[in-house]
Amino acid sequence: MKTAVVYRSHHGTTEKVAGMIQLALGIENCALLNLKTNTKIDLGAYDRVIIGGSIHAGNIQSKVKEFCNKNLDVLLGKPLGLFLSCMDEKLAQDQFNRAYPEVLRSHAKSCKITGGEFNFDRMNFFEKLIVRKVSGVEGSVSKIDMDKVRELLREMAA
Repeated sequence: MKTAVVYRSHHGTTEKVAGMIQLALGIENCALLNLKTNTKIDLGAYDRVIIGGSIHAGNIQSKVKEFCNKNLDVLLGKPLGLFLSCMDEKLAQDQFNRAYPEVLRSHAKSCKITGGEFNFDRMNFFEKLIVRKVSGVEGSVSKIDMDKVRELLREMAA
């Protein structure tokens, strides 16, 4: 089964999760399609689609929202998985619900919040300042939830 993993990553966490999914499914069966560099994606070549994005200042990347809205009919005709990289565990479910349209969440075989990271090496000065102030974190930290990634893979395989 050919799978498209469509994602947008700002500091690399969503890209890392997308890579984990690709490795688990097999590189020959799974294409990683970064919305930063792939502006025209033809989903017709894929049997199923997994979409991922991350939260910054409470919102998912606009490219992910645009992709979902533009391809809504196609996505509703295929097995679909949705994941979100997010560090704020208290707000994560609300942010997930705002990130993806309800019609896609209802259709999806799997909807997962896969945790997140603060990757200070990939942040600019102001991003580091804001993260330190808001979260109290002083350096890079990873809270990727591998159990959620495995659950997404199991649910997509079912």
